[in-house]
Amino acid sequence: MIRIILITIFFTFLLYCSKAQVVVNEPATISNMLDRYVQLNKRSSKVTGWRILIHATRNRVEMENVLRKFQYNYPNINATWVHDTPYYKVRAGAFESKLEAQRLLYVIRRDYPNASPIRDTNMNMGELIF
Repeated sequence: MIRIILITIFFTFLLYCSKAQVVVNEPATISNMLDRYVQLNKRSSKVTGWRILIHATRNRVEMENVLRKFQYNYPNINATWVHDTPYYKVRAGAFESKLEAQRLLYVIRRDYPNASPIRDTNMNMGELIF
């Protein structure tokens, strides 16, 4: 037991007493590439994320009814529709990860048993729910 305590004290002492510094020398081409990557990402407000697909149909009136009913039952959850020819799709939420989308799916599955998580590659940063 004393041996473990002494070893712990020794390594703690080394940790606090070491003044080592790490210097990274990277080529200018790497620095330029990283700067360009940052600038390109700052220009784009689109991100890839997850949504819940509530309903897909070819009938626009049916889609509007499903969307209206969803918005009435879940007023605090953002829901929209898209026309992905030939289907009208009602989608809800905007999540960064599939796990976050699964939480919403768990809540709405009792009313929408066919709902499923879908990947969306064209989401705005402002839409994401954190």
